[in-house]
Amino acid sequence: MSFNKDDVCILIPTLNEELTIGKIISEFRDLGYNHILVIDGKSTDNTVKFSRENGATVRTQSGKGKGNAIIEAFEIIEHPYILMLDGDGTYNPKDAEKMLIPLFSGYDQVIGDRLVNAGKGAFSYLNLFGNHMVNLLFKVAHSRDLHDILSGYRAFTRPAVQQMNLKEKGFEIETEMSVEAVRNGQRIMVVPVNYSRRPGTDTKLSPFHDGIKIVSTIYRLARMNNPMFYFGMMGIFTSILGIITGIYVLLEWLRGIDHIPLTILTVLLIVVGIEIFMFGMISDMLLVFHREIIREIQLLQSQKPPK
Repeated sequence: MSFNKDDVCILIPTLNEELTIGKIISEFRDLGYNHILVIDGKSTDNTVKFSRENGATVRTQSGKGKGNAIIEAFEIIEHPYILMLDGDGTYNPKDAEKMLIPLFSGYDQVIGDRLVNAGKGAFSYLNLFGNHMVNLLFKVAHSRDLHDILSGYRAFTRPAVQQMNLKEKGFEIETEMSVEAVRNGQRIMVVPVNYSRRPGTDTKLSPFHDGIKIVSTIYRLARMNNPMFYFGMMGIFTSILGIITGIYVLLEWLRGIDHIPLTILTVLLIVVGIEIFMFGMISDMLLVFHREIIREIQLLQSQKPPK
């Protein structure tokens, strides 16, 4: 399937990527993509210089973090299709066509799955395990298996980008894009892409620190997308805490020691935990009802004859 490459904007967020950015831009231009936007996070090396020399348009982001860069770029891109990838040389520009073709077939967003064709040394065992655990958590929390929610290789239609309400400033942005796509009922396709070891540059992502942020984002954003999971987990944790306190109180009582304040706390924790769990069930029912109404409205609008 052929498509007009002039309708596509290649978006590359960068920060100190002088070793790879020139080659990436050159490869995209050789493939016929003329609209390349580099959104730079105030690099201190030759990233901006090499980007411009190889024919890209460069904008410097006003805020900090990858999330801010992408949000700012989305606000200025006017092309109907956007292909986004990191500037560190881990993604292959030759995968661009199979990332973009689904958009021309009616899909709203395409995610490049790195975990299938990752090259030797592209992931450490810890990072690979962490990626699988994060994807499993996302599947449970948001009821959708997207295979690789942390992938930085993505393609969008402009309406899909405009539909997403993005706020995350850092590396959690890919997680938020995945959540927003699911929440808005976008048609998503996952395609396997090549993923290579970083060629000489250190990763800017901290596996532990940023991993905690990503897990926290998955859970926090489930509040609106899957309240049963969000409030259910909170209720279960509170009830378990109450049960543990109750076991301690019981053991102490068998020894002839009374803990009246802890007994009251035990009852409160269990009761509050059950109430939070029930609130999650009610919220989930309301969300399902709301989605049904929206679907009915959209169906009626699609059946309405044009004026």
